[in-house]
Amino acid sequence: MRRLYFLLPNLKVSRNVVDELLLARVAEKQIHVIAREGTELGDLPEASLMQKSDFVPAVERGVALGGATGIVAGLVAIALPGVVIAGGALLAMGLAGAGMGAWLGGMIGMDVENSHVKKFQNAVQNGQILMLVDVPKDNVDSIQESIRKHHPDVDFEGTEPTIPAFP
Repeated sequence: MRRLYFLLPNLKVSRNVVDELLLARVAEKQIHVIAREGTELGDLPEASLMQKSDFVPAVERGVALGGATGIVAGLVAIALPGVVIAGGALLAMGLAGAGMGAWLGGMIGMDVENSHVKKFQNAVQNGQILMLVDVPKDNVDSIQESIRKHHPDVDFEGTEPTIPAFP
């Protein structure tokens, strides 16, 4: 899956683009709209906290750092004289560290704005609508071409190489 970013001039164009995407068999749950605070989106699919925050990258970093810290702590415990720790305990410490890192990373990530969305903050504050569309990588070009063809006033702002599977 790839995430496409589009800047749309207003809500009318946004509704038309969403309708086109739905006709192109893009599921509504794969379309995310971000507008200036206080904008009434109506039936447009508003982006959730998962799309607006840096939650997923923070969890990934937390798992890596927490797991590494847990394993290092286990190795230090093994090196201490008089402490007997088996390999299973070392694995358990690594998993516990990864779990704790994921939890802490997620808590921190929920408070941090998504770094990709942050680039469009000025445009959104000026009244434009940011649309994030998750599509299979084989459909990226056809979706872009279709939207450009029917809506020349829509700015294609790039593609995120991969998106997480679960949000």
